[in-house]
Amino acid sequence: MRQLTALDAQFLHAESATTAAHVAGLAVLAPSRAGAGPLTLARLVGLLRERLHLTPALRMRLATVPFDLDRPYWVEDPAFDVAAHVHETTLAAPGDDALLAERVARIHERHLDRSRPLWEMHLIHGLTGGRVALYAKVHHCAIDGVSGAETIAALLDLTPEPRAVEPPGPPATPPVPAAAAPGLAGMLAVAAVRTVLQPARTLYSLGRMAAELDTMPLASALPGARQVAAAVTRMVTGKAEELPELPVLAAPRTPFNGPIGAERRFAFGSIPLSDVKRVARGAGASVNDVVMTLCASALRTWLRERDALPDRPLIAAVPVAVRGDGSGRVVGNQISVMVTPIPTDLSCPRERLRVMAGTMRAAKLRFAGSPAGWLGELSSMLPAAVTALATSAVFRLASIVLPPVNLIVSNVPGPQLPLYLCGARVLAYHPMSVLTDVSGGVSITCFSYDGSLDFGILSCPDRVADVWRLMDHLRGAMDELTEQVQRAPTDRSSMGSARRSSPFQ
Repeated sequence: MRQLTALDAQFLHAESATTAAHVAGLAVLAPSRAGAGPLTLARLVGLLRERLHLTPALRMRLATVPFDLDRPYWVEDPAFDVAAHVHETTLAAPGDDALLAERVARIHERHLDRSRPLWEMHLIHGLTGGRVALYAKVHHCAIDGVSGAETIAALLDLTPEPRAVEPPGPPATPPVPAAAAPGLAGMLAVAAVRTVLQPARTLYSLGRMAAELDTMPLASALPGARQVAAAVTRMVTGKAEELPELPVLAAPRTPFNGPIGAERRFAFGSIPLSDVKRVARGAGASVNDVVMTLCASALRTWLRERDALPDRPLIAAVPVAVRGDGSGRVVGNQISVMVTPIPTDLSCPRERLRVMAGTMRAAKLRFAGSPAGWLGELSSMLPAAVTALATSAVFRLASIVLPPVNLIVSNVPGPQLPLYLCGARVLAYHPMSVLTDVSGGVSITCFSYDGSLDFGILSCPDRVADVWRLMDHLRGAMDELTEQVQRAPTDRSSMGSARRSSPFQ
């Protein structure tokens, strides 16, 4: 039995009639090879049963505390049945990518049932060329992007022939009884202690957050934010190192921001990773710098088409995994977030890449030099009952008054070799994130796999109805950046200067 962290619980509390807080992924698979047999629901369920012990998050359900007086607990579900979580559907002809994306968006809109383990899989047939798709979603309170990829990886193989997976062996120590739901008295006792200690916890969180004041959206605009962060950091670490200069993180108004609705739109596509690496080498940047620049370029084009381009950079939240060794099997989130400007205000593609590289370098240096835990500390500031009651309302109000960021951009590295599911080769894996009122009505996620960058773009149609247009703009941005870098060799001294000093000075 394990209690959810404050951050995990925050993902539960963020849910509302218009927000479903699960992360997901869409795997597109080639037709099964001769002899392997078609990928069927029965084969998928059998594989899950065989490897279930490798994915602890799939076996756990929530045990809630009465009146939300404290955070819920993870407990083993005694009635767990894999087959109840796996579904099968077939697309109508022509079974193209647009139809697949529409079906996936409809599934993604639906909330997960909190009375059982918080995940679902959908096997989707009827795609052109004999392809099959597998859509899987897991609640964000149980996994983050990295652990989600690891959960899917447990089901995959390096060859068309499934590997032999050892069943769970006898423990080295005497077995511990399966975690059961804590009793009512125990729950209330822990809640009472936590309530008494909450003021001290709030003060502790405030102190920790003060060291990162200049990295937080909105808070970085407060007078003296950087000076306060530097002073607290010196007190905590005893080091007198100068903090990297960061910009004021104030998100401009865009069509992306404002209250979202319950419907979703989804688009997906891939860009050759070799093209991205070639541009990165030619510009003296990293692959992630290029990815962020592509997103900035695509968003800039989309906003210009609607005469809605702000005169200052958009602000993106970039999730960062902080998992340590041996933490891969821990249920829950181990993430922080970097909040950074993306240069949508610059017209030259090469200049956007140059500035983006300097921006990310400064953000990473600042991230490495701080506890990088303000997201979790912010979630711990108030009693559980208050956050459970108020979070969704606060998020909606913030989206109207002062949104902290414009969107979420996430890039998760993956394996650069082909993987197989029940003998079928995985052609691509397109991740999907969460949309909330406070984080904006569009998110861009990508996953590097087997020589490709596989993008998934999720939107609320009230904010971005033509989400495929954004995917087109990503491809166009790649072509534009490739042409620019090939046509004019990078001035290495200029790029080096961008890496040595902050672009915000």
